[in-house]
Amino acid sequence: MLDANKFLDIAIKETQRLNQGEVFLIRDLFKGYEWNRISRRERLLLGTLFLNYINTSNSHIKAIEKSSSGQQKYRVEAK
Repeated sequence: MLDANKFLDIAIKETQRLNQGEVFLIRDLFKGYEWNRISRRERLLLGTLFLNYINTSNSHIKAIEKSSSGQQKYRVEAK
């Protein structure tokens, strides 16, 4: 099984496929069965790493409000 840093690389690459204005959760960047195979611990760490990445880099992704289930939502901004 991959570690959280490898999942972070996958998630970052997948954001390049998103259109401007799209709102997404990190889980949307993975196929359903791939996401389900990631342990809860790794998913929580991935969420922290992804949020840290977009807050510290010159990314076109912005964190917006959280979903009703407490998951962080993101929006693709203009590049």
